[in-house]
Amino acid sequence: QVQLVESGGGLVQAGDSLRLSCAASGATPSHFVMGWLRQDPGKEPDFVAGISWTGDRTTYADSVKGRFTIYRDTAKNTVYLQMNTLKPEDTAVYYCADSPYALSDDRTLYLYWGQGTQVTVSS
Repeated sequence: QVQLVESGGGLVQAGDSLRLSCAASGATPSHFVMGWLRQDPGKEPDFVAGISWTGDRTTYADSVKGRFTIYRDTAKNTVYLQMNTLKPEDTAVYYCADSPYALSDDRTLYLYWGQGTQVTVSS
């Protein structure tokens, strides 16, 4: 099983940028599809972005397209989420997760999650 540790969250103002990082270790993390999901308290988690294990394919939720970019450094076993033009509705706990399946925007296919990092965007 892969161990995932997120970092980079914080409190920012609307329009600001943040970059989240997810350091992966354990069983062949470079061969997993990786993704970012987010969750507000009391709500179901939402898919945000995913990337193939080769890094050449990505998929995004409509709400973040054009603002967020997911990319990975396979040599460092790290996945990043660059978030630009942040909005108050982006406020959530962001989780890095991996999937043994093909790249998808189906959050239920991301089986192993990190502990999460809080992102708060003030208006």
